[in-house]
Amino acid sequence: MDSTNPIRRQNQTGITGFVLLGLSVDLKNKRLLFAIGLLVYLLTLAGNLVIIILIRVDQRLKIPMYFLLGNLSFIEICYTSTTLPEVLWDLLLGDKSISFIGCALQMYFFATLGSTECVLLSVMAYDHYAAIRHPLQYTLIMSQPICWSLLAASWITGNFNSVINTLLVFSLTFCHSNETDHFFCDIPPILHLSCSDVVLVQLMIFAVSAFLMIVPFSLILLSYLLIVSSVLKIHRGSGRIKTFSTCISHLTVVSIFYGTIVYTHLRPSSNHSLDEDRLVSVFYAIINSPAKPLDLQL
Repeated sequence: MDSTNPIRRQNQTGITGFVLLGLSVDLKNKRLLFAIGLLVYLLTLAGNLVIIILIRVDQRLKIPMYFLLGNLSFIEICYTSTTLPEVLWDLLLGDKSISFIGCALQMYFFATLGSTECVLLSVMAYDHYAAIRHPLQYTLIMSQPICWSLLAASWITGNFNSVINTLLVFSLTFCHSNETDHFFCDIPPILHLSCSDVVLVQLMIFAVSAFLMIVPFSLILLSYLLIVSSVLKIHRGSGRIKTFSTCISHLTVVSIFYGTIVYTHLRPSSNHSLDEDRLVSVFYAIINSPAKPLDLQL
C-alpha cells in the first residue's frame, strides 16, 4: 500500500488518547462502585498516613523495620493514587478518556511504584532475617546508612524497569481502535491496541519484568529459608510461634502481591484474557492496597 495514502497516514497518527472501558456498568451499579471505591481510597490514605505519622512521632518506632514500613506506606498511597482517582472520575462523570501522554505517565508511575515495592518487600524480608538470625548485630547490619542505601536501590531499580517498559510500549504504532477493556493503562491491554509487530517488545518486557520479579522473590525465599532454619533451633514452642507470627503477615502480602503480578505480566501473550487481567488487576492495584501495610504491622 502506498505510504502516502492519506487514510493510512491518518490511521497511524490519529490516536491522541485512549478510552478505558473496563468499568462499563449501569447507573445503579456505578453509584455503588463509586461509594465502595471512594471508601477504599479514603481507607488507604487514612491507614497509611496514620502509620507514617506514628513512625515519625513515636521514638520507640525509630528502628529499621518501621523505617521500611513507613516507606512501604508511602508507596501504597502513591500506588493507589495512580489508578483509583481515575476510576472514581469515570464512575462519577462517565469520562473514560485519557490522553496519550496521561496514559504513558500513568503506566510509568504505576510500574515504578509496583517495581519498587517488589524490591522493597525483599529488603523487608532481609530485615526480618537480620532481626531473627543476628539479633545482637541487628542495629549494625541494618544501620541507617544501609537502610537508606537499600531504599535508594529499590527506587532506582523500580524506575529503571518502568522507564524501559514504558518506552518499549509507547514506541509502538497505534492505528487501530483506541478503546481498551481495562480500567487503567496497564501494559498488556495497551499492547493489544498496537498494530505494530509486538513480539520482540513483549519478549523484552517479559525479560526485564521477569528479572525484576524473580531476583527479589528468590531473595525473599532465601531469607525465609534461613529464618525457618533458625526458628527450628528454638527449643521452646512459644518462642517458635512468636517468631513465626512476626513473619506470616509479610509472607501473606508477598504471596498475594507476587502471585497476582506474575499471573498478569509473566504469562505467554497467547494465554492472556483481558477479562481475567482486569479482575486480577482490581485485586492487586486497588483491593489489596489498604490492608498491606496494616497486615505487615501486626
